[in-house]
Amino acid sequence: MGLHERRQREKESIRANILDAAFSLAKTEGWASLSIRKIADAIEYSAPVVYDYFENKEAILYEISLNGFHCLHIELLKAQRKFETPEEQLTAIVEAYWKFAFKNKEYYQLMFGLGMQCSGKGMMKEEFSSFQDMLYDCTYEIIKKNGSNPANACHMSHALFSAVHGLISIMMMRNDDIPSTMNKTTLDETVSAFVKSL
Repeated sequence: MGLHERRQREKESIRANILDAAFSLAKTEGWASLSIRKIADAIEYSAPVVYDYFENKEAILYEISLNGFHCLHIELLKAQRKFETPEEQLTAIVEAYWKFAFKNKEYYQLMFGLGMQCSGKGMMKEEFSSFQDMLYDCTYEIIKKNGSNPANACHMSHALFSAVHGLISIMMMRNDDIPSTMNKTTLDETVSAFVKSL
């Protein structure tokens, strides 16, 4: 391995360590308490080294949120590919989204700015809207199959996304006074009613 390749590999390693340290700190202390100084201490480098790789904390958060959206996208595709009909696919996609949110709470909070500023404002990537796009596709196919007006697919799928995201947000921000089973039942009933309404 040449000197250039070795240096490049070292840079990639430090960059990955910065992101890993930031995510680990967020899991233990929360996103709000994250700072460049804490990240630097965790990887045993000085703060200027972190700034060599990321302009600011916002840039680190954005990079981590991108990874979260990528992971979510993979889970949604896996769920969708298990079924043939758009009704089954829609239900599976919502279920996968729900499970991802609570299995990866730190990611989800960062991705959607729950209890904090949403990272990456104005810097959207394809994965950011994959859930909404997949909901739309399933909704459109169900509407078309039922002979309803396809022009309603956008509005209807957005309403479902809002309901699902709203239930998740309520559980994450007020989980002490709302039973999780109540919200999951509400989710299942909402999806079932949504499919029947198309």
